[in-house]
Amino acid sequence: MRRQVLCASFSRGHITVLRRTVSERAVREGLTGRGLEDFVVAVNEITTNAVLHGGGGGRLRLWWQHDRLWCEVTDDGPGLPLGWSSTTPPPSGFEGGGRGLWLTRLLCDQVTIVSGPGGTIVTFAAAT
Repeated sequence: MRRQVLCASFSRGHITVLRRTVSERAVREGLTGRGLEDFVVAVNEITTNAVLHGGGGGRLRLWWQHDRLWCEVTDDGPGLPLGWSSTTPPPSGFEGGGRGLWLTRLLCDQVTIVSGPGGTIVTFAAAT
């Protein structure tokens, strides 16, 4: 059974408030310690990507299902660039950017990315 925890739209300038809200809701759902920190970092990375690369904002949903906290971030941007692959390693050295999806795959479970010219949807679960 799926239980809705949070549904929110966001845009530039509202990521900090959204991150705080996600953290508070995740704590209420029982996430603690490293699992909580990793989940909140992933949410921050993906929502920031939506703002910077996906049209300036998006929608976030959190829900509880199968004893796990899930997140879905949707944007209406142009989609991931041609040639992008979910197995692409992060940039090396001190290059800025390019680590958000990689970090999310590292920190969370069951990461799915669906992207096309009408936007991108990233779904992931808090690691167990």
